[in-house]
Amino acid sequence: MATRRSTPLLKQLLTSRHNLTSTRSVTYMPRPGDGTPRNVTLIPGDGIGPLVTGAVEQVMEAMHAPVYFEKFEVHGNMKTMPTEVIESIKKNKVCLKGGLATPMGGGVSSLNVQLRKELDLYASLVNCFNLPGLPTRHDNVDIVVIRENTEGEYAGLEHEVVPGVVESLKFCSERIAKYAFEYAYLNNRKKVTAVHKANIMKLADGLFLESCREVATKYPGIKYNEIIVDNCCMQLVSKPEQFDVMVTPNLYGNLVANTAAGIAGGTGVMPGGNVGADHAVFEQGASAGNVGKDKVVKEKKANPVALLLSSAMMLRHLQFPVFAERLESAVKRVILEGKYRTKDLGGTSTTQEVVDAVIDALQ
Repeated sequence: MATRRSTPLLKQLLTSRHNLTSTRSVTYMPRPGDGTPRNVTLIPGDGIGPLVTGAVEQVMEAMHAPVYFEKFEVHGNMKTMPTEVIESIKKNKVCLKGGLATPMGGGVSSLNVQLRKELDLYASLVNCFNLPGLPTRHDNVDIVVIRENTEGEYAGLEHEVVPGVVESLKFCSERIAKYAFEYAYLNNRKKVTAVHKANIMKLADGLFLESCREVATKYPGIKYNEIIVDNCCMQLVSKPEQFDVMVTPNLYGNLVANTAAGIAGGTGVMPGGNVGADHAVFEQGASAGNVGKDKVVKEKKANPVALLLSSAMMLRHLQFPVFAERLESAVKRVILEGKYRTKDLGGTSTTQEVVDAVIDALQ
């Protein structure tokens, strides 16, 4: 009798729990897998891109990760992103990308921006944290910078009004605020800081703050504060440990993320991703458009750590947490031991030597 009575109650609890979870807007990561092997679009890119994406391929193969790559040759000097690449990402939902060279001026659109707009990858996420064994000026740094990715200055919405006068259009969206707070909630973060310049940009950044404040009321367990971007940069280099999750409009976020990355250990070790409602592209977190110096490429001494950690984020996104943790642990072990490091981390190792060390650490 006890079993019969408990069965309807159990069904009711399970049903109510399902209803609760089905109404939540889970934005990180947006599309979980079901444990089956997944195809991932791979764009090696320019400069050091083929080196570091090749490193990821080797490590994935060594750990027998359930991921298969569809590789495409794309270069920053192309006028548009090839249609077959866009179709592949739309089909696979996930992409791993090396750096694509961004042309300076000349009216040529950045392929990085094109990709974000085409797939509506509205949230850029960069995780800047101390790695044990890697000396930095500050300890206890663990910052997640979330910036709007498709609107504002980087959206390329600009035009020449009259000769010599160029107008850049700037917008803000409340969905980036929702993403930041939902990320903080799902990842047990305690505080969200909105970075702005509303003292000068009273309309555009004022609207951004209004959106953040409104969303903050729906997350009473998460502390919310605001900081002007110039003060933010000063605080980052003096007391970075005070920050947790930072949400920013487009341009500020690029500056803040690279500053935070430099403080935490350098752009060569910081992972990141660009996320939308249906697709995700993972790449080096900070200075993602940096394709490295010719000398680094020639000597094959590019640092693969950032993209390896970004690929761990990708594995977690695909619902392969065990593989993600194995990869992260192996990379951190190599950094901690300090025997194999590329030049940017004070060492002399080649990309392949770091990769071999990570593969050994997987065992």
